[in-house]
Amino acid sequence: MNHNLETDAFSVERRQILKGASAVAATALAATSLGGTAFAEDHGAHHHHMSSPKNTELAKALHACVAESEVCINHCLDMFKTGDTTLANCAITVQETMAFCAAHAKLASYDSPFLKKMSVLGLEICAACEKECRKHEKHPECKACADSCVACIKACKAIIA
Repeated sequence: MNHNLETDAFSVERRQILKGASAVAATALAATSLGGTAFAEDHGAHHHHMSSPKNTELAKALHACVAESEVCINHCLDMFKTGDTTLANCAITVQETMAFCAAHAKLASYDSPFLKKMSVLGLEICAACEKECRKHEKHPECKACADSCVACIKACKAIIA
């Protein structure tokens, strides 16, 4: 199809496909990272980097945050379709948080030497996301995202301690 002649229906369909692809990618990321953590725990004696139970809890919290972020962003997109752009800052903050949490979860799974530094930054990023989502917590998707940020903050503090 010629991109200069795109119809509104094609644009909506393409956005829906992209949203679906994002959800699939996030699910795949969560599955591979959690699977990698389980493998490291089962075979830890054979690897230089071992995932500790503390890291596993952090990785789980971060993956849950990524999943809730996907739902929140999809809700924001649905609101945008109706012309409501009041969630624009929420969507931006949540996207940044989602990207950070996905990378942070990988480092937790690998027991990276940078994990403490990432966890310090995670406190700041997740606190900003929680603050933004709390402004819109009348939307269940925003409330769930904010709540998942609180869980990440708690897990980050456990790593830093």
